[in-house]
Amino acid sequence: MRNKKVALLILDGWGYGKNDSSNAVYAANTPFFDNCLKTYPNSRLLASGEAVGLPAGQMGNSEVGHMNLGAGRIVYQELGRIHKAVKDGEFKTNEVLKTAFEYAKENNKDVHFIGLVSDGGVHAHTSHLKGLCDAAKYFNLENVFIHAFLDGRDTDPNAGIDYLKNLNTFLENSTGKVASVIGRYYAMDRDNRWERVKLAYDLLVHGEGEKVTDLVNSVAQSYVQGVTDEFIKPLVKIDAFGNPIATIKDGDVVICFNFRTDRGREITTALTQKEFPDYNMKPLNLHYVTMTTYDETFNNVKVVFTKDDLSQTLGEVLEKHHKNQIRIAETEKYPHVTFFFSGGREKEFENEKRIMIPSPKVATYDLQPEMSAQGIRDAIIPELEKGWADFICLNFANPDMVGHTGVFSAVVKAVETVDACTQAVVEAGQKNGYSFIIIADHGNADYMINEDGSPNTAHSTNLVPCILIDEDYKTIRDGKLGDIAPTILKLLNIEAPEKMTGSVLI
Repeated sequence: MRNKKVALLILDGWGYGKNDSSNAVYAANTPFFDNCLKTYPNSRLLASGEAVGLPAGQMGNSEVGHMNLGAGRIVYQELGRIHKAVKDGEFKTNEVLKTAFEYAKENNKDVHFIGLVSDGGVHAHTSHLKGLCDAAKYFNLENVFIHAFLDGRDTDPNAGIDYLKNLNTFLENSTGKVASVIGRYYAMDRDNRWERVKLAYDLLVHGEGEKVTDLVNSVAQSYVQGVTDEFIKPLVKIDAFGNPIATIKDGDVVICFNFRTDRGREITTALTQKEFPDYNMKPLNLHYVTMTTYDETFNNVKVVFTKDDLSQTLGEVLEKHHKNQIRIAETEKYPHVTFFFSGGREKEFENEKRIMIPSPKVATYDLQPEMSAQGIRDAIIPELEKGWADFICLNFANPDMVGHTGVFSAVVKAVETVDACTQAVVEAGQKNGYSFIIIADHGNADYMINEDGSPNTAHSTNLVPCILIDEDYKTIRDGKLGDIAPTILKLLNIEAPEKMTGSVLI
């Protein structure tokens, strides 16, 4: 068998939904994709729940998806691990949390829980916040404050009010008060839009925002004005004297309870790591704790759950066999094809080339549903013609990133853009001896409208496509994301290592 070259094309957020008006993939004109299904062996992959190391029924996401894809096995995710810790009461005995709570008690310091108040399970989960409140109560802490970032992306756009009501009911028998509310668009930026992060920083540190006595009521008002959870402007709860009930001060304990790393980094950087004179933000001297390792280089940040390093990932195996590889995506998904696909490793492998195409600078991607797909297409075609790379991992972000806006017509355009760009890439690759596996990492664009007619901005738990374009194989079996790496190695005629426990689908 000749020495094959393989390209993995990840159509981010392109799942198999119902063939009805809720499905933007179905509504889109996708001649190339449709033709592939008729012409080439194809199957379906599980991309959610236990098949990717999440709790049953939990939707997948890009971080989890790329981790499973690159590792070639089920990677048990933080969500499942932390769920278990909460259930087993480990928050009361965990050394990092214990030290933080005891420090607060002895020094009479406030404790602040900051993070996404949502059960979307992508970045955070309300059950983890509740576990922290109960642990704080166990340590007899009184001055406990929650700074709630509202979701609206991994949950319905107006679900935040219910999470807040539910949390308030829970707090009646636990400890803690909600001190502020802000949309994740500001507090959880990941694109170096420091002007957004500043709104969150000023709210947390200076109590700047709309001063209100009833946060739930103010969120309801926000909905009336057409501002949904993700975009809610800073709301600060005040006492009878008109002062914020809590701001973060030097010496306080701050626990950021998001377990996903990418969107907790910037606010943590501003609060703890470095000064941003242009935005008038400077780090405080805090006892700062994060749920997981947001960044290896952070100083004086303690971590509750440190990461198990994944070894024998696809990238590592290719390096060992002296193969060349390319990872390419636009900014929004660049960490996914590099860091996450490499099992949480920042550094390139030997003979790994990385290509990042800048994502467009627009407020929301429905304004430019093409995003940078054409830029990715134009950057990879010359690489396919050169034929240097034995393996290419490419991500088109559009169906997912535009899917999160909930704007149906824009999502259709996003899907059509990706169909056309995929066609150009595949045709160029076929002329140059490349085989292709076309998949998605999770669904999104396939489920855009809820039963009640409201827009759905979250991911779906639907199966995702798996198309094999290779002259030697006529069938491919159904499987899960963790089966793709061993299948790629089989195409490349390389034996999968023992830690790669996924199945070969050909």
